Amino acid sequence: MTAETTGKRPVRWHIGVFLAPAVLIYTAIMILPLFGTLQLSLFRTEAQTQIFVGLDNFRRLFTDPTLSKSFWNALGNNFWFFIVHMVVQNPIGVMLAALLSSPKLRFAAFYRTAIFIPTILSFVIVGFAWKLILSPLWGVAPNLLDLVGLKSLFSPWLGKEEYALTTLSLISVWQFIGIPMMLIYAAMLSIPDEVIEAAECDGVTGMAQFWKIKLPLILPSIGIISILTFVGNFNAFDLIYSAQGALAGPNFSTDILGTFLYRTFFGFQLQLGDRNMGSTIASMMFFIILTGVCIYLFAIQTRLRRYQF
Repeated sequence: MTAETTGKRPVRWHIGVFLAPAVLIYTAIMILPLFGTLQLSLFRTEAQTQIFVGLDNFRRLFTDPTLSKSFWNALGNNFWFFIVHMVVQNPIGVMLAALLSSPKLRFAAFYRTAIFIPTILSFVIVGFAWKLILSPLWGVAPNLLDLVGLKSLFSPWLGKEEYALTTLSLISVWQFIGIPMMLIYAAMLSIPDEVIEAAECDGVTGMAQFWKIKLPLILPSIGIISILTFVGNFNAFDLIYSAQGALAGPNFSTDILGTFLYRTFFGFQLQLGDRNMGSTIASMMFFIILTGVCIYLFAIQTRLRRYQF
């Protein structure tokens, strides 16, 4: 009888007690609104009554001339917004982390803090500040370029269709480059000193040590940063709205799914709001993000080799 009693595993009821508040809050803030949005996308409002239409809203989104044009334009802009972050932000973040992790670098803590500070700034502050800086009328950018003899290179980048989205993408990179830098920096600090010392004993130092030793060890962290960048960019809204407004000018050249959703759901100027079609766009954003995350989890993360120290 004693053996049976001691062989039973104790019920860890305290785990459920500690997890319950977080689960309830997450369910109330995330899960229920998500299902509510998916439900709204299956209905249409006619004469102030909700009529079930199934997937007809999705058909309208892809076939209606006005909606489909705006949707594909916003989706293409979103992909370009993401590509700029992947090509510019993450490589520079890795480079900065490699430089800051060098024991020979002086004032490394100051540099880390200075680079990370823009991350905690409000989107509204960043959007309006850069809009003022790049203004051709009262901005400081023309004068700064004039000081170094490059004023001829200045152009109203936020006012030209071909440059506006790339300019806003680079502003977003400037604001959030501290996040991949700190994550990669933490990953590099977790590499045991024994591994680095063994590489140095084999004559692997400098850039060769980074490419052959450190980079393979931090690849899982780079993968996580990439998928976080994907999710964050396809949920972007604040910077575009604060800098270019809900119309995402000029001529919708900076329109992304977030601003397209805002105009459709809430309405703007002469456009009436449609919560059912807005929910359809939000559902498409969810499916796009879900697809990207699944591709990463099942096609990329499973191929990354993780090292246990």
